[in-house]
Amino acid sequence: MTRYILLRVLLALSVALGATFLIFLVVFALPGDPIQALTGGQHVMSASVEAALRERYHLDDSLPLQYLKYMGGLLQGDLGEDFTGRPVSAIIAESWPTTAKLGLTAFALEIVVGIPLGLWAGLRKGRPVDYAVLGGTILAFAVPIFVIGYTAQILFGINLGWFPVAGTEEGWPTSYILPAVVLGILGLATTARLMRTSLVETLSADFIRTAIAKGMPRRRVIVNHAMRNSLIPVVTYLAIDLGGLLGGAVIIEGIFNIPGLGFQIFEGIKQQNGPVVVGISTLLVLIFLAANLVVDVIYGVLDPRIRYE
Repeated sequence: MTRYILLRVLLALSVALGATFLIFLVVFALPGDPIQALTGGQHVMSASVEAALRERYHLDDSLPLQYLKYMGGLLQGDLGEDFTGRPVSAIIAESWPTTAKLGLTAFALEIVVGIPLGLWAGLRKGRPVDYAVLGGTILAFAVPIFVIGYTAQILFGINLGWFPVAGTEEGWPTSYILPAVVLGILGLATTARLMRTSLVETLSADFIRTAIAKGMPRRRVIVNHAMRNSLIPVVTYLAIDLGGLLGGAVIIEGIFNIPGLGFQIFEGIKQQNGPVVVGISTLLVLIFLAANLVVDVIYGVLDPRIRYE
């Protein structure tokens, strides 16, 4: 078991190293001058101030050297500073609670709505309810998330007036429900389809047929045996998706003007504020990898065969 965990940790570290390098490369290799962007491209900054800023943020170094210096700070827990001198860690500390509320609300919707929909469809395979759930999930996959977001704003925010269209002034849950639904709709659809498919396969298994043949009540068979076994792949997906929801909040927070981590990345890209984009993106990658690592370890504990694959 120790060898299995060690291999998984090494794999996660290698992926983290590659992901952080790609993020750094994409952000800092983009065209444009971030120092001049501070002045709106008006070139009103003195040469001495500009040179000092370039030296402070290592902008005159080669890209590989910039990355090595960044990783050196990251290993010491330093995510750097943005181009206004504010620590990225302070920006994260201020924005993190908002993203956590949004992500956890979307996650709760996936569980509370997605699992029952999948159960409902699975228990009524081939009936209109089953086709309706499958059709709805296909529609959720087919429509781009930003289209769903803007449509939800117009329909439920502007036309019907049920929810605010932007910001978090009204607090949780009022300001978070609509963006959380949009954020979690793909995960909800995946959860429902996965639950439905898993349940259908489990209900056709030999041990289920045996239990029914022995006279065990169908409700007890479904609840105690079929549902419990069907939930295993669903729980695995949800554990991984929890990390993915935080990263997916970038688009949604930008659309709904929610001041979380995603919104900070959104603004950082517009303002060419590379340290903010890289720092927050790196944090989200590490959270996602940590969630995957936990799932891998739990799998190894539950099924010893996985340790030797």
